[in-house]
Parts: sequence; C-alpha cells; structure tokens
Amino acid sequence: MKVLNLYCGIGGNRKLWNSPGLEVTAIEYDETIAQIYQDYNPKDKVIVTDAHQYLLDHYEEFDFIWSSPPCPTHSITNHFLNAQGIKRYPDMALYQEIILLQTFFKGKYIVENVKSYYDPLIEPQISGRHYFWANFKIPHLEYKKQIGRMNGKKKTIGETQYNVRSNNHKKLGFDLSKYKHKNKDKLLNNCVAPEIGDAIFKSALGIYKANNVKQVNLLDAIEREEQQNNQS
Repeated sequence: MKVLNLYCGIGGNRKLWNSPGLEVTAIEYDETIAQIYQDYNPKDKVIVTDAHQYLLDHYEEFDFIWSSPPCPTHSITNHFLNAQGIKRYPDMALYQEIILLQTFFKGKYIVENVKSYYDPLIEPQISGRHYFWANFKIPHLEYKKQIGRMNGKKKTIGETQYNVRSNNHKKLGFDLSKYKHKNKDKLLNNCVAPEIGDAIFKSALGIYKANNVKQVNLLDAIEREEQQNNQS
C-alpha cells in the first residue's frame, strides 16, 4: 500500500501505523520538522518541498492520501483576530485539494483540518475537534490533548509567581527535548492525535485489503473460465 502523507509535521497521524508492507512518502516544507519526522519514521521517504504542488504532480502514484493543510486561516480564532484588526482571507488551497481528490483520485483519501469559523463549503465528517473530508466512513473518536502553557503549574519564588511547565515536550509519544525548534508546543499541538490517525488509517486499510481480495477473486474466476473454455 503506497501512502502519501502531506504536511506531515512530526508525524502525529502516522505514529501508530504499523501495517507490514507499508510504503509512506511524507512531505514537509520545514527541514527541521522533516528531520524530526524522519528520526521517528526512518523507513519513510521524506521530501522537503511544497505539499500542495506535490499532491497535484503525484496523486496518481498512491493508494491512500492523507492531507493536513495549514489551519490558522480557517480556525475559529479568526473571530478574535478580526476584532483585533488582524484581517486575512481563508486559504482556499484546502478546498482545491478536496475537489481534486474528490473528482480525480481513484484511491482512498482524507483531508483534515480544524473546525472552521465559517460554514464549510463542502460538508465534512466530524471527529473530535477536527473536520475530515474523505471518500470513506471514518470512525468517530473523541480525544483530548492538552499541551503548552495551560499545563503549567504556578510556583511562587519570593513574591513572584512563575508558570512551571510539566515536561510538555514528551507528549503524544514524542520526545522533542533534543531538537532545536523555537516552538515545540506548537509542533505537538499541530499533531493529529495518534489514536485518531491510527483508527482512520485502519478503516482505509481494511477497505484497501477487501478491494484487493475482490480483485484477486475476480482474476481467479476469469482464469478458471478461460481454462474451462480451452478444455472445451
């Protein structure tokens, strides 16, 4: 099964994929993030490039595609930002990818993003705090992860209170303590929870295997019929 993992980040969605014979190509624009992904998934092919363009150029080469385009311009936080004078368009690359895959891709696909501040232009499936556009039924899962400053506990030194973080950089099965990145909390927050990624992937994998069995049975039936015709 050939898998394309777009905007892969450090690989939250991919963390629990353990199916034998899996060939994963991962696309990430940031070299530092791509290196973290490669360290955790040494057998995957990691390419540092523009995921949006790579999808357009290579989607026909894969059996399953997972895409997680950047979410900030779609997030409900845009209500707050707009009120503060920060105005921006939603990035319509999200819907470009959905329409491309929906119309032309022959395999199974999933496009993931956060719940948007506007009514989605194409109806998604919903699992947890995410929207999912897919051509198969995804499992509904609720998974709560809390990473970053909200995990901190206050410690008083003299008359000053400080936020003391728990070891947030060892969450979701990732230890980022040895990596030099300015915002490790963001890397973790951007992850799809591994349990959700695994459940969705298993659904797609089950369909893929079932389709392969049907194809093999069909080929066997054709071969038997040809043999019978030759004998007669």
